[in-house]
Amino acid sequence: MRFTLIDRVRDLEPGVRIVAIKNLSLAEEYLADHFPGFPVMPGVLMLEAMTQAAAWLVRISEDFAHSTVVLKEAKNVKYANFVEPGQTLTVTAEITGQEGRAVKVKAHGEVDGVQTVSARLVLARFNLADDDPHRAETDRVIVQELRKLSALLYRPATQLI
Repeated sequence: MRFTLIDRVRDLEPGVRIVAIKNLSLAEEYLADHFPGFPVMPGVLMLEAMTQAAAWLVRISEDFAHSTVVLKEAKNVKYANFVEPGQTLTVTAEITGQEGRAVKVKAHGEVDGVQTVSARLVLARFNLADDDPHRAETDRVIVQELRKLSALLYRPATQLI
């Protein structure tokens, strides 16, 4: 099962910063178990939402040069508040540095201006063909699908007219 934890990209400054949102609905399956009678977004999924927002920032900033962007490291993860059904988690991620395949990101999530989670992330970016040239077609298909999803998540103001 794959969780898509970004519903919309609200603001984007390629190479610098992204602001994305996740609307938490009671219909999300994992809430039935976390916790019964007190449903809240699991902390690991808040971290995943920050990772996904940061990955979109990297992809769009580099015009989808890499098919794969994954979490390599999470540091200083701090949880401050719960995210409950009916609330909107607003995630902000900012690139703080790059070295080789690694991109360093400072990220945080908040609900109604109150911080819920924060972390320093290191993402790894690469193409599958880097290790196996026979996988170049797989890279192409992945990038094609990511571009389609990106067009659904983010529509710059000039496209809305």
